[in-house]
Amino acid sequence: MQNNGFLRTALGLYTALFIIFLYGPFVVMGILSFQAGPEGGPQFPIIEWSTYWYRHVFGLTPPSRVAPLPIGEALLRSLTLAFATMVVSTVLGTLTAQGFRRNFRGSGPVFYLVVLGMMVPGVLLGLGMALVADQLDIARTWWGTAFVLHVVYTFPFAFLVMLAIFNRFDKSVEEAAWALGVSPGRTFRKITFPMIFPGVLSAMLFAFTLSYDEFPRTLFTGGSEVTMPIAIYGTFAVEIHPNIFAFGVLTTLFSFALLSTYGILMAMSVRRAKFAAVQEDIE
Repeated sequence: MQNNGFLRTALGLYTALFIIFLYGPFVVMGILSFQAGPEGGPQFPIIEWSTYWYRHVFGLTPPSRVAPLPIGEALLRSLTLAFATMVVSTVLGTLTAQGFRRNFRGSGPVFYLVVLGMMVPGVLLGLGMALVADQLDIARTWWGTAFVLHVVYTFPFAFLVMLAIFNRFDKSVEEAAWALGVSPGRTFRKITFPMIFPGVLSAMLFAFTLSYDEFPRTLFTGGSEVTMPIAIYGTFAVEIHPNIFAFGVLTTLFSFALLSTYGILMAMSVRRAKFAAVQEDIE
């Protein structure tokens, strides 16, 4: 009993420290973002509370010594790149995991070849892609070379998520549909896809968030038109101002909104599946 009590205390302490380590920087960043402007860098304790730097992020303050963050076009590029990466990686991950439902010759090497994209360090992969592009006289752009590397990086995550979903999938449901004369394409649309939809949502979330925050691969292959992480890094490397903290808080809240949307869609999917199961029992 004493050992169990000590173990629970140790686990509780570890969990508390982990939460503090995970969310502590966000709390500090949030506090520093509410200091008064327009002058001065980060200061603590806060002398005067204000939402000046949040208004500064949106360009709602008069001109001052602190220049606005160059995030307008960079943010649009990041969102566009993340969305395109999400679509391509999720489709490729689903199709590849579907192919691995049956054993085939060379499946082992193909598996490790797929997951290699997430194992190679981003700096090495980005630098290698930049050198290849220069040798072949290919322009380095965020929608070209950077997009390819984003897909290479996020595709293995989508593939592993869908592979886990398909490993728990009941094949007898598909076989029953085929026995009734339903075509494979219609079976996938009407039966398979609704059942794997929660996994598809997870793969989409992984691909979008990983691409949205990606830095080293984009740094070497994105070209002159920078994405949001690189634009923020360029500003942060010169001088630190509270507008960066305000933008960090807004970005974190955006991530939480994505997670909330994911949770709502997941709950709706589970509810729909339970309703379909009840309807089948009634019939």
